[in-house]
Amino acid sequence: MQVCFKLQSCACEKTFLFFYCSFQFFSVNFQLNPLVVFLVAALLFSCHPTRRIISNEKPVSVSGLKFLGELDVPHNQSFKGTTIGGLSGIDYEPGKDLYYIISDDRSAVNPARFYTAKLFFTERGIDSARFVDVVNLLGPDGKTYPNSKQDAAHTPDPEAMRYDRQTNQLIWSSEGERIIKGNNTVLENPAVTIITAEGKYIDTFPLPSLLHMQATENGPRRNGVFEGLTFSANYHDLFVNVEEPLYEDGPRAGLTDNNAWIRILKFDVHSKKNTAQYAYKLDPVAHASIPADSFKINGIPDILWIADNRFMVLERSFSTGVSGCTIKVFIADISAASNIMNNPSLKTNTDFKPVTKKLLLNMDSVGIYIDNIEGVTFGPDLLGGKKTLVFVSDNNFSSEEKTQFLLFEVLP
Repeated sequence: MQVCFKLQSCACEKTFLFFYCSFQFFSVNFQLNPLVVFLVAALLFSCHPTRRIISNEKPVSVSGLKFLGELDVPHNQSFKGTTIGGLSGIDYEPGKDLYYIISDDRSAVNPARFYTAKLFFTERGIDSARFVDVVNLLGPDGKTYPNSKQDAAHTPDPEAMRYDRQTNQLIWSSEGERIIKGNNTVLENPAVTIITAEGKYIDTFPLPSLLHMQATENGPRRNGVFEGLTFSANYHDLFVNVEEPLYEDGPRAGLTDNNAWIRILKFDVHSKKNTAQYAYKLDPVAHASIPADSFKINGIPDILWIADNRFMVLERSFSTGVSGCTIKVFIADISAASNIMNNPSLKTNTDFKPVTKKLLLNMDSVGIYIDNIEGVTFGPDLLGGKKTLVFVSDNNFSSEEKTQFLLFEVLP
C-alpha cells in the first residue's frame, strides 16, 4: 500500500483553507502581516509532498499450498557474461513486477552478484522466465568481492536477499567463512548488508558477539549461519535466521529428535540493533545417508513473513545417496516465544519457551523431483485474487542438480 500526501489533493487541504481564512480575519482586524499569516498556516497544515507510507504484503491467511507448476533453467545458461546458478534467495517487488534473485557464487565462477528477472505464469503453472539484468555486489571499497584464492578472509557467501520498498534498497546476507586447517585458519564473520539497487555498499548490521566466527568450537558452524531473512509488514523489523545450531546451542540435526535449536534474530531496521532472539527446534534429518556415516543435514534456508509474529519457515533436509531434498514448509509463531538474547547456551540453559511451528506442506507429497530449495517469496496474485508463492533452488553449479522455480497457490 502506498499513500502519498500532497497539499493540492490531500485531505488536509480543506483544513488548511479554513485556518488560513481564519488567520486572514485576524490579520485584518489585528494588523498582522499577511505573508507571516500564510507561512504559519502553510507550516502548520501543509502535507509534505514526498512523505510516503509503504507497507509490505498485507497479512496472509494460509491453510495450505496447491502445486501449480515447475520451470527449470537450463544448466550453465549464460546471461550477460555470467553463468546462472547458485540461486539462493528470491524476493518479489509488485510495483515493478520484478524478482530479485541472489546467487551464492563466492566470486568463484563470476563476481558475487544478484539477478533481476520476470516470471510469466497462468493458473496452470509457470510459462517462462526472462532474466532482465545482473548486478555485482560491491564491498565498502566500491569493488567486487574477491574469490577465496584472492582473499579468503573477505570472500562473501551470499544466501538471502530482500527488497525494501521504503528505501528502494536491498538487504542481503552472507554466511562468512570458518576454515580451521592447521596453520591455515580463515575466520570471516557472517554479515547482513544494505546495498543500493545498483549493488553499491551502504552499511552492515552490527552482530552480537555470539555470532562471531571462532577458531574454537564456539559461535556459528561453517556454512550454517545466515541463510534466510524477511521484513515485518512495515519494514520496521528485519528477521534473520541461523541455518544450523550454534556450537553453544547444541548438536546439528540428526536422524532422531536431539534438540537441534537454531536462532531467529530480530533487528530494528532503523537503529540496526538486535532487539530479540528466538529459539526454533529443527525436525530430524528426513533420511539416513548412504553410506550411513556420510554427510547429512537439516536446516532452515529461508523464512517469509506472513502476519504479525508469524512466518513461513522452510526446512531443507539432504542426505548423501538420497535423490533430491526433503523440503518442509512450516507456519511458525513467535508470539509466546522467549527472548533468548541473554541466553548464551540453549544446550545448558533450557528455561525458555520456543517458537511454535505447524507443518503446512512436505514437498515429498508433490510428486516431482525436488532439488535444493533455498528461497521463497510471495508472487503476484492470480486472476480472482488468489495469492501465489514462488520457490527457487540452488543447483550448486552442478550438472547433477537443477535450478528450479516452483509455483504454488496459497490456500486461505
